[in-house]
Amino acid sequence: MFAKQKMVFNYISTNYVNFLCFLSCTEQGDITRLEVDAVVNAANNSLLGGGVDGAIHRAAGPELLEECRTLGGCATGQAKMTAAYQLPAKVVIHTVGPVWRGGDNDELALLASCYRECMRLAQQKKLRSIAFPAISCGVYGYPAEQAAEIALTTVAHCLQQDGQTLEKVYFVCFGDAISKAYNEQFARMTWNNAQNNLQR
Repeated sequence: MFAKQKMVFNYISTNYVNFLCFLSCTEQGDITRLEVDAVVNAANNSLLGGGVDGAIHRAAGPELLEECRTLGGCATGQAKMTAAYQLPAKVVIHTVGPVWRGGDNDELALLASCYRECMRLAQQKKLRSIAFPAISCGVYGYPAEQAAEIALTTVAHCLQQDGQTLEKVYFVCFGDAISKAYNEQFARMTWNNAQNNLQR
């Protein structure tokens, strides 16, 4: 039973951000219970477990690990898709975020690539909903404020692309600091969008 679970739904009325949902959790495993088309797994290069990755593997069952062993790992900034097995999601998209090393080692580009590659796979599969964790914000040490800006702006840009089928994008935040960073970035996007509409 998950304690102190809180959901806050936010909506921006533009032609490219259809629906962004923030799920603030006190339990790391909550992402595994979302009934969405795709759950994104913040994995390591081996794809064989640990952190959010470990929680997803435990919830999905041993079949997920067996399939991951056939994929040959995953490069940082890239993504690979598997079946979801015992998860309520339809598929799992595995992506490997960068380790924060001060910001001068292509961390921004690599983190943005994680979100783009996940969105690309979702579009190829014609999925309608996807749930992201805060990629690289855990043991990889990416500053939450910077990570939130990259996540939301990259996803918003992807939603502008022709042929995009996604209708719901969830960001699942573990801990108050990460949830606060995502909600503040979302508020800035909402404000900027409102100001741009007024100037038209």
